[in-house]
Order: sequence, then C-alpha cells, then structure tokens
Amino acid sequence: MMKQRTIATPIKTVGIGLHSGRKVTLSIKPAPVNSGIIFVRIDTPERSLIPATALAVCDTRLASVIQKDGIRISTVEHLLSACAGLGLDNLFIELDGEEVPIMDGSAASFLFLIESAGIAEQDAPRQFLVIKKPIEVREGDKLARLEPFFGFKLDFTIDFKHPAVDKTGQRFVVDLAEHAYRSEIGRARTFGFAHEVETLREMGLARGGSLDNAIVLDEHRILNNEELRYEDEFVRHKILDAIGDLYLVGHPIVGAYIAEKSGHALNNALLRKLLEDPSSYEISVFSENKAPTAYSQESQPLFF
Repeated sequence: MMKQRTIATPIKTVGIGLHSGRKVTLSIKPAPVNSGIIFVRIDTPERSLIPATALAVCDTRLASVIQKDGIRISTVEHLLSACAGLGLDNLFIELDGEEVPIMDGSAASFLFLIESAGIAEQDAPRQFLVIKKPIEVREGDKLARLEPFFGFKLDFTIDFKHPAVDKTGQRFVVDLAEHAYRSEIGRARTFGFAHEVETLREMGLARGGSLDNAIVLDEHRILNNEELRYEDEFVRHKILDAIGDLYLVGHPIVGAYIAEKSGHALNNALLRKLLEDPSSYEISVFSENKAPTAYSQESQPLFF
C-alpha cells in the first residue's frame, strides 16, 4: 500500500513576501498521519492554524490566499506545488507573518529545503482523489477542466500579447509519468509587467517583487539580465501555480487538468465545483504496483 509522507526533520528559512514586501521566517515541520498540510501563524496570540483547503481560499488576486477566523496566509501556491511534486501529505508550515516567502519566484528553493530535511513514510495509506467524470468551469474565454485519466497530466495554454512571450511556447503539456516535476516545472519563475507595478503596489500587491524573484517585462523585452530557465518558462510557471492550487483539494489528484488562460480564481472555482458534486470523484488508495505511474515510487521516481 502506498503510504502517506511527511518530512523527516524540521527545517527553516527566511525570505521576503512577494506582495507584502515583508521579511518572514518559514519553518516546515513533520505532522501526524491524516493531518493534511496546515499553516500556522506563530505571530498571532493563539498560534492560528489554517488548513490548506480549497474552501479556505479567500482571495485570488495574483496569489492564492487562505484564511480562517480572519487570519490569512498569502501566496501558498509555490510551496504547495513543491509539496505536491515531492508527494508530501502531512506538514505543519509555520510563519511569523501573513505571506509565504517568494524565494526566487519558483518552487526550486522549497524543493531544496524539503529534500534537505528528508522525506519520511508514515504508517497510513495515502489517499488519492480520483476524477470520475469531467468537471469544467469557464469565465469568458478562460477555461479550467478536470477529467478522468489514470495518472496526472496537465495541459495549459496561455495567451499574452507581448513580443517576448510570443517568442516562447504558449502551450505546454506535461504528463508526470514521463516528465520530472523537479526539472520540467519546479524551476519556472513567476512573471510580471513593469507597467503594472505601481498600480499593483497601490493595491497592496507586488511590494516585494524584484528582478531577483520574478521575470519582469517592459513593453518590449525581458528586463532580467539572464536567460530564461526554459524556452517556455511563462506557461510552465502557470502549470507550477496550477499544481499548487489543485493541491488545495487535500489529496493528490488522479486525472487530467486542461486550462486555457486560467489562474488562481478559476482553479479554485474548479475545485469548489468538484467538491460540490460527490459523483465526480472518489477517494482511493493504491498498492505500489497498481498506482498510477506518475505516483509510483518504485517504477517512476521522476515525480519525486
């Protein structure tokens, strides 16, 4: 039977919040079986616990924000994407502020931290959410969809009318039975446009953004003094975000995700619609030799 996983030892880092611009200390600690991933605000009087769930999402403006009893944790998607990529089920994630640090704008730093801490199997079966019928949400020309597939595959299309983005691929399909999350998705950085910065900062967003933690574009070109990490890094980052957003369902998904110009809001709407229809999914456990290849540790180590 495939087992649940947590980290072997606690680990800590310090960084800056992308939107708040504030320094924050992040600690990741082991959690018992069936805990799920729980964020903990250690700077609040009662050490507020905020489970990472789709129904806890309260804001999706350029990030996924979760909340409980008025206490928020912002920008959870990159860290949750790393947790999904490493197959982690149970964690306490402690923060002394309201935003997960942005690090380099990708999941790479979180992957390194977690792998440095080590991964431990736990004495309980891992539970998977298996998509049984198609679920779809639309907003104008935007689309997010989940459909049955014995594995985990993501097909994402973006459409940014910008010279630098037009030169790159605007669609990417990744089947995590065949491609490694770490090398194919995990290093893709977030991106933004210089002309939007002042407006975003007036909204309380992007105050910690810089060329060190995002790809920044002006009207014509990329301003970073370095090459893209992938020739289609923009769409790969959207897949990185989607993997983190989807992990808010509380289980690894067995299914295919298709998106056109989707984002945090539509991804969350998709999960809420899924959870509202119990006939659209089932919770299953798998033995190692019958698990989808994307999740099988013996036959397919690439995902991990």
